[in-house]
Amino acid sequence: MIDAVIFDKDGTLFDFRKSWGAWTGQVLASVAPDPATAARLARLLGYDPVAVDFAPTSPVIGCTTLEIARLIHDNLPGTSYAALADLLTGLAAEAPMVPAVDLRAVLGGLKQRGLVLGLATNDTEAPARAHLTRAGVIDLFDFVAGCDSGWGGKPAPGQLQAFARAHRLTPQRVAMVGDSQHDLHAARAAGMKAVAVLTGIAKAETLAPDADVVLPTIAELGPWIDSAT
Repeated sequence: MIDAVIFDKDGTLFDFRKSWGAWTGQVLASVAPDPATAARLARLLGYDPVAVDFAPTSPVIGCTTLEIARLIHDNLPGTSYAALADLLTGLAAEAPMVPAVDLRAVLGGLKQRGLVLGLATNDTEAPARAHLTRAGVIDLFDFVAGCDSGWGGKPAPGQLQAFARAHRLTPQRVAMVGDSQHDLHAARAAGMKAVAVLTGIAKAETLAPDADVVLPTIAELGPWIDSAT
């Protein structure tokens, strides 16, 4: 029996390449003082600016916005870490998120089943809320946590545990849905079901060992929950 679902955001609700490829390009254009620095930062971020794509090991996939700022900060002399983190957070809030599915229909279907819905993202909370608002689904979420909300980021289970506490949920009856190993490891650490989707960068063979099920998109989540019940 599943009583609640907590989602990752990027690569799960939103198509990762289409959404965060544009953001990473904006970051490079905003912070790099010259082409050589831009190329060096692109390599650090595992980002191909020509293909607008990411390597499977790209830190953009699993790291928090604040961790990405730390990663590139040493390559930007004269820029304070605080200013860089604020810039990346601001750009994230304006990033053009592309839904992976019809979010209103899919999430609405889950709410009609009586499920409690949450969000746990390694993005910061303000951009996460902005993205959900622009997608027209913020009202469907009972809980939203970013990496700066007080419970840390994934793969640690703090956000997931806070969700369970806030709604008095039994962890074993909660499904964590994500597109990366960080998400699945967080689910395992929190004692929740681990559901992988393929709308991020990672492939099924990478995710399957840590997942209870691998689905193409979150559109298949409702039928899976129905069959499990």
